Amino acid sequence: MIMSNNAQKENEDKIFRSIAVLQSIADSNITPRNIRKIVKDAMVMLQDKTLSLGVRAANAISMLDEVSQDPNMPSYARVTIWNAVSTLESVREVV
Repeated sequence: MIMSNNAQKENEDKIFRSIAVLQSIADSNITPRNIRKIVKDAMVMLQDKTLSLGVRAANAISMLDEVSQDPNMPSYARVTIWNAVSTLESVREVV
């Protein structure tokens, strides 16, 4: 049970770190509006308490992976999104 709580806490920390990273893109005026909107939607998805942490991470990864292919995305934003996706990919369901 303790291991489960530690894993849960670690996953929550990863989600919070990803949200903080994504916030920098959402707040940037250099990032195109459509990309900022999808990033904000992914942030909302990550904060949806009705879903498990693994499902939230998987949904956000899907949204971010799609937007990272946008040719209008500035390179710094693409690298930042990849950083967040990398962190989210390590979130696992706690059984």
